[in-house]
Amino acid sequence: MKKAGLIICLLLLIGCKSKTISRDTEDLKIKKVSSSDLDANQQKKAYELGKRVLETCNTSKFKPFNATEVTSSVMENTTEERLTKTCTRFRQYYGSFIDLKLDGVYRTKQEVIYRYHALYSKKVANKELRIFVNDENLISAIKSMDWDEKFDAQITEQ
Repeated sequence: MKKAGLIICLLLLIGCKSKTISRDTEDLKIKKVSSSDLDANQQKKAYELGKRVLETCNTSKFKPFNATEVTSSVMENTTEERLTKTCTRFRQYYGSFIDLKLDGVYRTKQEVIYRYHALYSKKVANKELRIFVNDENLISAIKSMDWDEKFDAQITEQ
């Protein structure tokens, strides 16, 4: 009886092979875009929308996004209430927002990522703002994080 149980367990282990997932590594590659390959209109749009979000902290007035600027998920997640909550914390720690300084533009198979260094009035402020633009030229994500000199390629799944 014990031998039969052992044989069944071994057969189950052999039968339960782990599945290998074939993934196109091209989807995961991130390439820096040279300045000659930049789309000036797209770059301007990313800058203006990023600046609009952060200037909300200075003015307490947010002009809502529309469907020609951002995806529906960004529109739903960027509410005045959420911005007010974030802005309160940012103004306390970093001071007034001054401007965005473009640090680099990166491309994945599906998106262009604009990486900005966000400049604030307090010298301790060291923040980054990433603007993700999809193939339809819509902002698909806006992400704020602490600044790191090295670009972190862990950007998947917003």
